[in-house]
Amino acid sequence: MQVKLFVGNLPWSVGDAELNDIFASHGEVQSARVINDRDTGRSRGFGFVEMETDDVSALIKATDGYEIDGRNLRVNEAEEKPGGGRSSGGRGGFGGRRERY
Repeated sequence: MQVKLFVGNLPWSVGDAELNDIFASHGEVQSARVINDRDTGRSRGFGFVEMETDDVSALIKATDGYEIDGRNLRVNEAEEKPGGGRSSGGRGGFGGRRERY
């Protein structure tokens, strides 16, 4: 079964490859991505892992609390964004048009 996990409390030194390595021993990893700040390019301290597993709760139990660089990882099943993210059909941050009199 395919599962998407949220991985929090990541040290800033961890990149995509290291995140992949942490979960690779627990099943087939489809993707592992550390989220970076848009402006600075620096890690935001969390990421997402998509992988195949037969038992989600056992996978979370095995990886939650895993210590890396003195930090204990927080692992949960990822939740979908409410409203479907940016592609929800909203018009964005543009102000309404004002008529001139």
